[in-house]
Amino acid sequence: MKLFSSLYDRVLQWSQHRSAPSILAALSFSESVIFPIPPDVMLAPMAMTQPQRAWFFAFITTVASVLGGIAGYWLGYFAFDPLVLPLIEWAGYEDKLEHVTGWFREYGFWIIFIAGFSPIPYKLFTVTGGMLQVYFLPFVLGSVISRGLRFYLVAWLLRTGGPQMAIRLRKYVDRIGWALVGVAVIAYVWTQV
Repeated sequence: MKLFSSLYDRVLQWSQHRSAPSILAALSFSESVIFPIPPDVMLAPMAMTQPQRAWFFAFITTVASVLGGIAGYWLGYFAFDPLVLPLIEWAGYEDKLEHVTGWFREYGFWIIFIAGFSPIPYKLFTVTGGMLQVYFLPFVLGSVISRGLRFYLVAWLLRTGGPQMAIRLRKYVDRIGWALVGVAVIAYVWTQV
């Protein structure tokens, strides 16, 4: 079944659209506050199909993500109980929020730095940082460094492969996609046992 290859083709088309940089910025901003899809899904094909603009795309992603992180911080700072907590409960992130809160108390600045590479949604770190009223400047600095490293690394990896990588990846995208679905199902079952 060629489900992933058709999705892959569609994402590559979107990455070539003239509004793609604006969409990338909006996705990066919203992912740091509320949206569940990471900007890598747009950054990667854009950097791969337009390698000469990869650094520009990484810059857009970093700046928009940090600005979204700042918005998430202020959201947690001013509106945690009435607005954010019900959304966290609705999304089922209570246990993740507990972990993140503990990490903030234990590691301070370093958890913000590490958050840029964590599988836990970044928005939990931004909102929790505001809720706990961590120092704002270290929060922003940690966000700039960690998000920048992550997005520039993605851009570099895909820029290096360029359009040839897009062709090679297209050949195996269905196998990779179904393998990831299998891993996700196994991980889910494993955590329920």
